[in-house]
Amino acid sequence: MPVPGFQDLTLPMLKLSSDGAVWSLADARIKLAEVFRLSVEDQEELLPSGKQSRYANRVAWAKVYLERGGLLYSPARGQFSITDRGRAVLQSPPEAITIDFLSQYPEFQEFRSRSSTQSQEEIQQPNSAESPEEALESAYLTIRRNLAAEMLSRVKSCSPRFFEHLVVELLLKMGYGKAGGAGERVGQSGDEGIDGIISEDRLGLEMVYLQAKRWEGTVGRPEIQKFVGALHGKRARKGVFITTGSFSADAANYVKNIDPRVALID
Repeated sequence: MPVPGFQDLTLPMLKLSSDGAVWSLADARIKLAEVFRLSVEDQEELLPSGKQSRYANRVAWAKVYLERGGLLYSPARGQFSITDRGRAVLQSPPEAITIDFLSQYPEFQEFRSRSSTQSQEEIQQPNSAESPEEALESAYLTIRRNLAAEMLSRVKSCSPRFFEHLVVELLLKMGYGKAGGAGERVGQSGDEGIDGIISEDRLGLEMVYLQAKRWEGTVGRPEIQKFVGALHGKRARKGVFITTGSFSADAANYVKNIDPRVALID
């Protein structure tokens, strides 16, 4: 089943703590997974950042919000226990402990109004299943995707010559040539598919050959094979193929088992 929203976890978490014991987040995750019948796959589903599981993140934020509302307290990092206010709530429990429910407490109102959390709270909707951290990640990814789309549109509107220069600059910024080498655009008539060269050292002993292709749609294996042929003609060991389009699965599989080594960047 889907991972419950962090506001769906607050009441069950408070009920866990009703025994008066000091609970660890690790033990709480185990018990709450049983309550919601979450599979291992459900519990291991990652946030978009890939740094933490969605389930662990939401359990942690449920704890934070209950603490900010004064229903739990934390005797040590990663631990929690019920307070007198928490016991009073359980005497006549609501259907759910939501942001709106917790807003009746002055401590929680102060927590929500602090400037340090304001950016999270402005993004997050009161009835959202997402934790504040998830809401920030979602907003960041949306902004990043929009920025990427705008940049790609601008690149496509420029000349092929501009794109070739851009690719050389990009590789230099990524660290190629950082040992004192340099880069240059060489794309022209009769370039045999080579649009740029990055020298990874001052003597030019390690060279990376580039192809920059402004492309609508998918770049297939035949185009990559032409580039590889050009690399063989230069006795090159390293190549980078950069496109404004995308690569077919066949093209991606092809470069895995060839010499020279070729990196595909879409």
